[in-house]
Amino acid sequence: MSHSSVEKKDDVSVVLCGEAGQGIQTVEQILTKVLKFSGYNIFGTKEYMSRVRGGSNSTQIRVSSRRVSSPVDRIDILIPFDRKALEHVGRRIHEDTVIIGEMKELFPDGDDKAFNCIDIHYSDIASDVGGAIYINTVATGVIAGLFSVDRRQFDDMIETFFTGSSQSIIDKNKEAGGRGYDAARTLVDAGRIGVDVTAHPDVAGEILMNGADAVGIGAIAGGCNFVASYPMSPSTAVLVFLAAHADEFGIVVEQAEDEIAAMNMTLGAWYAGARAMVTTSGGGFALMEEAVGLAGMLESPVVIHLAQRPGPATGLPTRTEQGDLQLALYSGHGEFPRIIMAPGSLEDAVHLSHRAFNAADKFQVPVFILTDQYLMDSYYNIPSVGISDTGAIHCFIETDESYKRYVLSENGVSPRGIPGFGTGLVSVDSDEHDEEGHITEDLDLRVAMADKRLAKMTEMEKDALPPELIGKDDYSVLIVGWGSTYHVIKEALTMMNRDDVSFLHFKQVYPLHPLTADYLKKARSVVVIEGNATGQFANLIKLRTGYDVHHRILKYNGLQYTVEEVTDRLSEVIE
Repeated sequence: MSHSSVEKKDDVSVVLCGEAGQGIQTVEQILTKVLKFSGYNIFGTKEYMSRVRGGSNSTQIRVSSRRVSSPVDRIDILIPFDRKALEHVGRRIHEDTVIIGEMKELFPDGDDKAFNCIDIHYSDIASDVGGAIYINTVATGVIAGLFSVDRRQFDDMIETFFTGSSQSIIDKNKEAGGRGYDAARTLVDAGRIGVDVTAHPDVAGEILMNGADAVGIGAIAGGCNFVASYPMSPSTAVLVFLAAHADEFGIVVEQAEDEIAAMNMTLGAWYAGARAMVTTSGGGFALMEEAVGLAGMLESPVVIHLAQRPGPATGLPTRTEQGDLQLALYSGHGEFPRIIMAPGSLEDAVHLSHRAFNAADKFQVPVFILTDQYLMDSYYNIPSVGISDTGAIHCFIETDESYKRYVLSENGVSPRGIPGFGTGLVSVDSDEHDEEGHITEDLDLRVAMADKRLAKMTEMEKDALPPELIGKDDYSVLIVGWGSTYHVIKEALTMMNRDDVSFLHFKQVYPLHPLTADYLKKARSVVVIEGNATGQFANLIKLRTGYDVHHRILKYNGLQYTVEEVTDRLSEVIE
């Protein structure tokens, strides 16, 4: 068993791994908060199996002197809660990885000599405190001790986390955490292990949130006052967030009997003057598609948060993928316009969710917020959420007796009335209709109405968000990404440190910005990186611009990209 001291690092990747039900989430929740309050920059993400008990799940927490917001392959400190954990993350363990755990449990055959191990008897400590249930709190204390967090602050965090439990339970968890903390400090003082992460006092007051929180905050900023959904991972967290803040912000929250009802309720809410959204995932959204077509014919605003996960069917229900771009793009029968946003960061998730409500109201179309499991469950600290001062922009009018809901207009947008706001009749219908909203089978009028709806595309393209260019304007290689690949590609390019490579990130993927083709034509080589099997965004680029990208880097095994993976695959393609 190795007892060599460990090289100190200012960016430390800590991985917790064990079965569902072993309390990894408890360790994560306490640790991330106390580390952030201690002034450390934090990034966290997780991968987990679709089961309540058993299996192997892991959580990565990066603790860094600088801001971090993407996952890495490497493991600097591994806290395995069982033997299976070593197999689950085995390919990521390297010669410098420090494994902190119970050697008798992890290596019953004494085969630990190939690893850099530190033996801490979690179960013995937990038994002294009161039982195996305290093992996870002991482990929490160990990591807190390694990073020298303030002991009083650590105790306060445990007390806060277990608020609602008996004082005896709180005291025993404090004791268990304290015993782990002391064990870690002994190791640090002996030079067995150490870190060199710099704390920044300003970080303590920053916001630590995940993607689901960010989408929810943006929706509230956009004036969301109605949400109807049927729970489906990984989208449910947004429903839970809005429900938790419903009283504070006057939001009506309805857990519908199914996705069909949820979508139709949302359209009814917009018709009545609310600003409404649904939050769902691929399989649930598939049931909503008929109502998406209804929104197209009614010219009703609607905001749809679609959190992607691998399919088809149930697929890998707790994993991540960027596989539903085509689903959002072509959902609903017939032809009608829509907008698709794809946030790449927590800041984007706030801003774009806010923007989605105003765009839906302005153009009277479905607006998608396309996220994925990775973005939903990842978190890092940010100084502020950066909510725009524009707030909720309402575009409906007060009607009079001459009001016509679908009056033909040059830009395709007809004035939208709200029943009861004015003296006009607000008539809508799912069949083709005339300007007043009455059913028609006048075929010439059908063409006029279809052209009117599609005319919105011209204005929507003018309003499209431009892609963000990271790097120099005189690039020879252009990396293209969209959605949640943003931070990992950005950090990978920093590691590569090449002046001739730039990164073009799309946070609005439809309609594409009019200058998209100009960016592509400047490059000697274009590489699209996305998380699906067929290159859906690369295909969309070709469809809309005629430009056929040179290389595609694709991933669809259910896991997100890591910095090292993107760096290696890009280097292969570029060279």
